[in-house]
Amino acid sequence: MADKLRTQQQLESMQNKFIGTGHADTTRHEWTSNIARDSYSSYQGHVPLLHYMSIGMGMPMEKVRAQCMEKMVLPVGPAPAVEE
Repeated sequence: MADKLRTQQQLESMQNKFIGTGHADTTRHEWTSNIARDSYSSYQGHVPLLHYMSIGMGMPMEKVRAQCMEKMVLPVGPAPAVEE
């Protein structure tokens, strides 16, 4: 029983610390948005990866970086309408 409680507390701690881990009320749209934002953030933060992408796209690194930043606003499109 103590192991189960400890595991639950660790999970809650991780969910509070890292938004992308999700929880029971996380919608599919929120989860995919977090994944996409994490990916774009990683592309910008790792210069060799950004350089590789810019070569593949045939664009300057700063334009690729700007595109990644723009895509972080709505990475997977607008949120679906909520049914009540």
